[in-house]
Amino acid sequence: MKQLILTLAFVLTAVTPTFAHYLWIETNAEGKKGKAQEVHVFYGEYTNGVLERVEGEYFPAVKAFTLWAVDAKGNKTKLDVTPKTDRYVASFTPKSDGTYTIVLDNDDIEVIDYSEYDFGIFKTHYNASAVIQVGSETTNTNNINDSGISVIEVANDSEDVKLQVLFKGQPLGETEVDLFIADNWSKKLTTDAEGYITFKRPWKTKYILEAIKKEEVPGKFKGKDYEFIWHCATYCI
Repeated sequence: MKQLILTLAFVLTAVTPTFAHYLWIETNAEGKKGKAQEVHVFYGEYTNGVLERVEGEYFPAVKAFTLWAVDAKGNKTKLDVTPKTDRYVASFTPKSDGTYTIVLDNDDIEVIDYSEYDFGIFKTHYNASAVIQVGSETTNTNNINDSGISVIEVANDSEDVKLQVLFKGQPLGETEVDLFIADNWSKKLTTDAEGYITFKRPWKTKYILEAIKKEEVPGKFKGKDYEFIWHCATYCI
């Protein structure tokens, strides 16, 4: 029995870096026109305080991401990133007032074979976003991911956060998502039929929403066959 427990612990440890980990963006939620603002990209588990090192064992596998700043009209500016110890850093200068969305997308990750864990052979697709508000006029964030999951923050007059979770641009209804803050605190929420969720923020701290979907579509990527696509999207508040 002791040997079985040790074996299961080893398996969970081996699987965790791929499944429990996610990419997320951090930036100041308020910006000023004409003033540069830093954007940080992390890989790990925020709620557990896990930040993978850029030159470590796991971050290199997901480093081929693209990062964009999207203004309220949908105009996109590609951001160059610089590697640091436990993150990538970019800089963005808003040219006008409005709601800006920082969008990360990574659909360039090697196929993973976890058949030995009874999970299968799969391709991974990550998406992440965060908002920068410049000035007082707010609009919905601008992140439509035509090939995976995306999260939109819906502008509203209340203090509650309202989000819409989409899959390939369509509402991802009746789907369970996870809301994380620090110190191992998390809460499960379920989108309504139109993909919306609304929640309060009882503490003034950072919140990260994670949504995942297993797309049962086989294919081939870089010469390797896969059985399905594992999609993951995060939104940092």
